Amino acid sequence: MNKVTVLGSLNVDTILRFKRFPKPGETLPLTGKSIAGGGKGANQAIAAARSGAQTTFIGKVGQDQEGTFMVHQLTDSGVDDRYVLHSDAANTGSAFILLDSSSENRILIDGGTNQQVTPTDVEAAKEAIVDSDFLIAQFETPLDAIVRGFEIARAAKKRTILNPAPATKAVPTDLLAVTDLIVPNETETETLTGVHVTDEYSMIKGAEKLQALGVENVIITVGSKGAFWMRGTDHGFVPAYKVHAVDTTAAGDTFIGALSAVLRADFSNLSEAVRLANRASSLAVQRLGAQPSIPTKAEIEAAERI
Repeated sequence: MNKVTVLGSLNVDTILRFKRFPKPGETLPLTGKSIAGGGKGANQAIAAARSGAQTTFIGKVGQDQEGTFMVHQLTDSGVDDRYVLHSDAANTGSAFILLDSSSENRILIDGGTNQQVTPTDVEAAKEAIVDSDFLIAQFETPLDAIVRGFEIARAAKKRTILNPAPATKAVPTDLLAVTDLIVPNETETETLTGVHVTDEYSMIKGAEKLQALGVENVIITVGSKGAFWMRGTDHGFVPAYKVHAVDTTAAGDTFIGALSAVLRADFSNLSEAVRLANRASSLAVQRLGAQPSIPTKAEIEAAERI
């Protein structure tokens, strides 16, 4: 069983459903509204735990009902919440997810306490990082905290996985220097490298540019098409499973969490881990909501037998 620590965000998601996105100045009725747990960090941690990893979370919530709700979302899925801090300086993070009838989404985020995670907070969780096989982070918490977490992991010879989302060009070189695996989607790849991802050739060029920035192992996810991987000079493309998607909100987070649960520390099974992560993601997109959609290990195994 892999041990995974996730440093990241916790958001309460408000999901607004409608037939189509309104035009400027237009008013349209909702077809549905729901509340669910979210945040890229929390999604990835829950996906890792439900996929069988022993998972710990590092993050921060407010002294509010939303914070209590988010901690319960973690613990109900078996995630260790010892390093989830409570702050009265801001509210728990929140997100508003706009979802049309074709399952296209647009997301607005209020970072709240996610933006208050500090390097000192990460230092306090050093024991969990050192005891893990993998440390995962995204860009919904401050970069200096992520850099410190990755430095601790690298010093302890633990593997680091960076999901550079939301996309930003200002990725510190000292963060990339301590990143073992980077997992952007096609948009994030273009932001980081300038390569417009359209086919396998451009995926190779994008991955090579990411390697030139200092990260040897790369996965580029391309939505319903699948995922491209590169390890050293080896590379390949793993097609996605064809399903009817109803909500793609947590698809990428499910992919990363499930990947971390089965990936070997030497990345020798990277291609197979990507395939299993694709399977988990394909189950998630068939359900509504971020965390409610994330499958369990038993569900993934059952789908593998079909």
